[in-house]
Amino acid sequence: MTARELTSRRTICRDIDPLSMAGIPLYTERGKGGGIRLLPDFVLNKSILSEQEQNEILSALYSLSNIKTDDTNQVLKKLSTVFGKTTTNWLEVDFAGWSYENDFFNDLRIAISEQRIVVFDYYNQHGNKTVRRVEPIQLWFKSNSWYLKGFCLTKHDMRLYKLPRMKNLIVTDEIFVKRESHDATDNPIAGIYEDRQLSTIKLRIEPERAYRVFDVFYKGMVEKQPDGSFLVTVQ
Repeated sequence: MTARELTSRRTICRDIDPLSMAGIPLYTERGKGGGIRLLPDFVLNKSILSEQEQNEILSALYSLSNIKTDDTNQVLKKLSTVFGKTTTNWLEVDFAGWSYENDFFNDLRIAISEQRIVVFDYYNQHGNKTVRRVEPIQLWFKSNSWYLKGFCLTKHDMRLYKLPRMKNLIVTDEIFVKRESHDATDNPIAGIYEDRQLSTIKLRIEPERAYRVFDVFYKGMVEKQPDGSFLVTVQ
């Protein structure tokens, strides 16, 4: 298959070095009919992964298959065969409510891996629509919602975009170079609240509602009072 049929020439070439460093015997042939190949007698040495590591890989892939990416099920089947075992289904992750209502999750995955700028309509909490051009960095799942983390070329800053508010996504052919500000140390939370001013408030909750306090709030946000009530500090 050609690199373009698989993913892209750039992505394939970027994968070659780490595969070679991992001890996978790759070799290349130039000219018509050439390409990148494995040595004919090569068999993956399963001993480089422990039994527990193999199970964790399969379980992670099984959970990831719920977001309906194109190739996850195929990889899951191949690795199950290589490891000589069936999937250990000890974890179920259900993304229903988003993943079955949107059809561009895989497009964003490709845009992130190939560093291609995306353009989309975005609706803020007031229902106002703007057109955004973004350098996509990561997909986040947080607080029961999916977000796109990226550098907004409209706002010239890192932002988080809630996926259900994104419409008419276009993955362009424009390639971007990763910025220093793309590091994981960034805090793009401002993207969610870019049109709002946050306030700190304190809630006093009756002792009878204790079961809800620890369902909703982190322990560090909660102070138990002498009368049995709870004082919760939130933004």
